[in-house]
Amino acid sequence: MAKRAGEFKRPPKRHWPRGLAILYEDHDIVVVDKAPGLLTVGNAKVRESTAHHLLCGYVRKGNSRSRRRVFIVHRLDRDTSGLIVFAKSEEAKYALQEAWHRFQKKYLAVVHGSLKEPEGVITSYLAENSIHKVYSVNDPKRGKLARTGYKVLQESPKFSLLEIDLMTGRKNQIRVHLAEHGNPIAGDKKYGIREKGIRRLALHSTSLRFVHPHTRKLMTIDAPPPPFFEYLMKR
Repeated sequence: MAKRAGEFKRPPKRHWPRGLAILYEDHDIVVVDKAPGLLTVGNAKVRESTAHHLLCGYVRKGNSRSRRRVFIVHRLDRDTSGLIVFAKSEEAKYALQEAWHRFQKKYLAVVHGSLKEPEGVITSYLAENSIHKVYSVNDPKRGKLARTGYKVLQESPKFSLLEIDLMTGRKNQIRVHLAEHGNPIAGDKKYGIREKGIRRLALHSTSLRFVHPHTRKLMTIDAPPPPFFEYLMKR
């Protein structure tokens, strides 16, 4: 790459795109903490209110004629909060995606109930039905291998706080595995339990460890969980 990677001075919060906190930025990448409810990329119904669209506007700094943009490396579910890495060039994008399976991705989740084992790995093959709901199958020809590591960090009479090690990156993987394990994530309306007072999905991408696409240095970026997680654990 022509430019050297060097961390930018973080802009004041008032300049952050709506629903995104800028945690790290240099010439090659920008790392954000995404709010729940915000799509990573657009779909047929939503085009502009997405992390990708808002960040493209941010790097253009108000210049509508600017050709600057960000490139999608990976995604988070709409209802999941936390860390997303975007690239500032196609070269950086391909370098990150090529090595993405080797990077460490940790989540925090508040789930219903207690777990039989304090830590473990949930493994299954995941398939998707016609209404876009993901589920486990026994036949590897019908689904994709998915592995989710977990560790219990804290327990309350009603909930457990888990640290999740995402070993593979399948659609809705964490949500499906924990629901099928008997411990659905709090606030998961698709795979879990509808309950009053839980206004969001209690799943947060809290740590990313990856190799920088230009400097080749190992980077770790953390985003603490929202206060809502502590509130749930004290209910």
